Amino acid sequence: MRRTRYVLMTAAAAMTVFGLSAPAMAQAPAAPAAQSAPADKPITEADVIAAQNAWGQALVQIATTYDNQGFEAAKQVAGDVIDQAYGYNLGPVLFKPTLAAPPTTFRTTRDGALSYFVAGNPAYPGDTGFAIKGWRSYEIENASIMIEDGVALSMGNVRVTDSKGATTVVDKTWGYVRDDQGNLRIVLHHSSLPYSAD
Repeated sequence: MRRTRYVLMTAAAAMTVFGLSAPAMAQAPAAPAAQSAPADKPITEADVIAAQNAWGQALVQIATTYDNQGFEAAKQVAGDVIDQAYGYNLGPVLFKPTLAAPPTTFRTTRDGALSYFVAGNPAYPGDTGFAIKGWRSYEIENASIMIEDGVALSMGNVRVTDSKGATTVVDKTWGYVRDDQGNLRIVLHHSSLPYSAD
């Protein structure tokens, strides 16, 4: 398995990956934005890894925004990230979060995804806000990446570490396609806890 560790970036760097406007106070070199390309350009493994990296950076950015600026600011960042990274503009997204109980296990709409990330939506009363749990770094370990006919799939582990040093590991599968502007979009996101015999 290939393992890559990424740590907290500045707000400007993380948000630039998704083409978002960084706060004026955050001035830093931008992270490489490898998502935009001609709509018919084949997806590469490097594109997938860049998209995974951007997702991890955005998760940390949402968490740090929540810690430093509060719920509304974090909700705005999370909404912007969803709009840039996920394919809800293309139709339903096959999003199954790690801890989402019936009857809202599957989050095929933007509202469902936003609620999972930051909570606060009464239509999803079980949500506690996965993205606002103090995350400070992440690590992605791909078991494999498969690309065929304009669709890319990846499967592996994501480890996220919070501000107290506690690490959570999830099994994750992502699926990507390009939109009409050539941006790589997540159209499949399945996450679950690793198997345990206990």
